[in-house]
Amino acid sequence: MIELDGICVNFGKVSALSGISLAVKPGQIYAVLGANGAGKTTLLRSILGLNRAKGTIRFEGADISQLPTLERVRRGIAMVPEGRSLFPDFTVEENLKIGAYNRRDRAEVASDIGEVCEIFPILKDRYRQRSMTLSGGEGQMLAIGRALLARPKLLLLDEPSVGLMPVAVAEIFKMIGAIAAKKAITVLLVEQNAKKALGVADRAAVLELGRVVLEGGVKEIAGDPRVKEAYLGG
Repeated sequence: MIELDGICVNFGKVSALSGISLAVKPGQIYAVLGANGAGKTTLLRSILGLNRAKGTIRFEGADISQLPTLERVRRGIAMVPEGRSLFPDFTVEENLKIGAYNRRDRAEVASDIGEVCEIFPILKDRYRQRSMTLSGGEGQMLAIGRALLARPKLLLLDEPSVGLMPVAVAEIFKMIGAIAAKKAITVLLVEQNAKKALGVADRAAVLELGRVVLEGGVKEIAGDPRVKEAYLGG
């Protein structure tokens, strides 16, 4: 599905990513763990073409390293950024429709909005409300729903638990697993809440200072003493 080979990103003299190589298979939920400043968000932005990166990115076997962001979106990559980036004065309906801005199949867009509202019933109840009136959990559901309107094959999630109450975090991660299974979407999940991320993922990697220091199945990663100490409370 997505393969990264030797990805490097520099901001001036600062190295943000140093030779990142990993592969995510179709249908997997792949978690990327790490502390603040490890390079997790830079990794997602590089996949979407928002950061200039050296190295090779292959999506569904094709080299997309030099493609602009819009073309990567057209090929089936969507991202839910940290903080959600909703349009606060727009309604839930309007925010969802923005996710389909690149589509021309209006009838199917309407159908997909209905499906998103089935996945997240609260969005149907809040359909005419401005997004600024939503709770943190409801806003995250809207952000994920908006991304789904692009009909992605690969969904990039950047810190979906940030700023949410524990009950909302549990609900969001439950939905991530359900969406990946129901819609056959591959998910690359960046998250500091290692326990929740490893609970839903198939494989995981740990970044430190822009480098992959651990990679493998979730049982292997969760069982590593370094991960236990740093991310799982010993």
